[in-house]
Amino acid sequence: MSLYQQTYQRWQQDPEAFWMEAAAALHWDSPFHQAREGNRWFPGGHFNTCYNALDRHVENGRAEQIALIYDSPLDHKQQKFTYRELLIKVACLAGKLQELGVRQGDRVLIYMPMVPETLMAMLACARLGAVHSVVFGGFASQELAARIHDAQPKLILTASCGLEPRRIVEYQPLLERALETNIPIMVLDRPQCAWHYRENHHRWGEGRAVAPARTLATDPLYILYTSGTTGIPKGIVRDHGGHAVALKWSMQHIYNISPGEVFWAASDMGWAVGHSYIVYGPLLHGCTTVLFEGKPVGTPDAGEFWRVIEEHRVVSLFTAPTAFRAIKKEDPQGTFLKRRDLTNFRALFLAGERLDPDTYHWASQLLEKPVVDHWWQTETGWPVASTCLGLDEEPGQPGSPGKTVPGYRVEILDERGQALPAGQEGAVALKLPLPPGNSPTLWNQDEKYHQVYLSQFPGYYNTGDGGYLGEDGHLFIMGRLDDVIIVAGHNLSTGSLEEALAGHPAVAECAVFAVKDDFKGQLPLGMVVLKAGQPETPQLHQELVQRVRDGVGAIACLKQVVVVERLPKTRSGKILRAALRKLADGVEFPIPPTIEDASVLDELRERLKSYSRR
Repeated sequence: MSLYQQTYQRWQQDPEAFWMEAAAALHWDSPFHQAREGNRWFPGGHFNTCYNALDRHVENGRAEQIALIYDSPLDHKQQKFTYRELLIKVACLAGKLQELGVRQGDRVLIYMPMVPETLMAMLACARLGAVHSVVFGGFASQELAARIHDAQPKLILTASCGLEPRRIVEYQPLLERALETNIPIMVLDRPQCAWHYRENHHRWGEGRAVAPARTLATDPLYILYTSGTTGIPKGIVRDHGGHAVALKWSMQHIYNISPGEVFWAASDMGWAVGHSYIVYGPLLHGCTTVLFEGKPVGTPDAGEFWRVIEEHRVVSLFTAPTAFRAIKKEDPQGTFLKRRDLTNFRALFLAGERLDPDTYHWASQLLEKPVVDHWWQTETGWPVASTCLGLDEEPGQPGSPGKTVPGYRVEILDERGQALPAGQEGAVALKLPLPPGNSPTLWNQDEKYHQVYLSQFPGYYNTGDGGYLGEDGHLFIMGRLDDVIIVAGHNLSTGSLEEALAGHPAVAECAVFAVKDDFKGQLPLGMVVLKAGQPETPQLHQELVQRVRDGVGAIACLKQVVVVERLPKTRSGKILRAALRKLADGVEFPIPPTIEDASVLDELRERLKSYSRR
């Protein structure tokens, strides 16, 4: 029996004892009276996340170890902070927040770019027992207003601007359009853009250092908003204790990282990955974390990731597959990588969207290191399925994010909630109770939490994703259930169609989505971005259509493939298929607030018009 099997079996035999053992690796101000009560973990215990992420390491010999590396090719700046220096900064910032009226239980909205002060602000809130809500810097005013209205913050922390490769994003106009009331604002001035100070605006500063608050393990640590299907954002709540226990356990057992090593999550602090694996996971585990303000390509080139890994001696990188598709498109031969020494680098982790086998194989062959696809959600806060490198597992099957992580039980259900056998596709559901680290509720919406996640399949958490389990336990995620294409009554997953297209050697990335059809209800339309230097030819179109026919079958009815320069994506790298569907069907719709660059929609609208006239 492998170490992974032994660990999973040990969790199954006594889940509560398993997580109490994991909790013992952290500092508790007072012990919890039981492991779990309903969907709350470690009730009664007092636990402060900031103390465990900073003070504990300073007191136990890591004071002079580098805790944070800030690397910004956009600002042409690098900074490093030891655990001692970071603790002082955070404790004094917490003192300043206290001077501005923030108390335990208050909400603080953080609307900031990828700078060290954003991380410090999150930890300062945790230190005070205030609840932080990070909103992606530069987010549209309407969406920002909805989050302010829901969270009712006592204070807003912001910066004068954020930096993008070709522009400066001024935050003041966006923030002022979103404000309904005169909420106090503290501003970090950046040299690229001036802030015009008004009444109740305060310059970024420090106060007297304060000690960590005595917070309960079940107290909320943060609210992270994710888009709701009704247009009203859902406030995912994370607690202090269970969240920290799960993340610390995952650093060792999933990512195979030891305290003192350098871990880099190339994401944004406005997303769940940024919360879990830029800020809390690495620091709780005693690692060095990298905070990167840049892009995989264009800041300045497709070799930037390799520079960061070499320069900062990164052991593992966690990013989205779209980042590697962008690098593959610009540098398919990996010429930039050949100039770098990646001796210290051990593994690449990819998540956030489906990893197509072509990108998996390209990255594996280029790096000659393990490439680990893994799957989780904002709501879970840490991986549900992965290759657990820390439990001596080897990366498994291309197209699969791995096996179920100890702590979770994944089942595939039909529409009646009955479990399906291996190989059959259905709804991916998690057997209750969920492990520590998962969101216990939505902010001020307990009933909606039950309705959205728990009502369809009693006894299960409904992930909203479709997929199947292989005979050997590998999970295959085929996409969101609302991405299913129904052709003449036959359900087709976008994942299988995209896998067929992505396998063509000329394709850098692709998306398949449904368009209306009077005869068959819906038909799939493929959209591909070609690798640099690849021409668009009639033969290429024929080959792409044939690949889908060969890989999925004639039932797929995919007869059209549109070649485009780029795809519309969220800032976290997910393709906006809903927007593509509406574009193709000629439906007017508001610009999605999560889109990275709205100009791509105008380009695609014209491309689809010209294509439909062929």
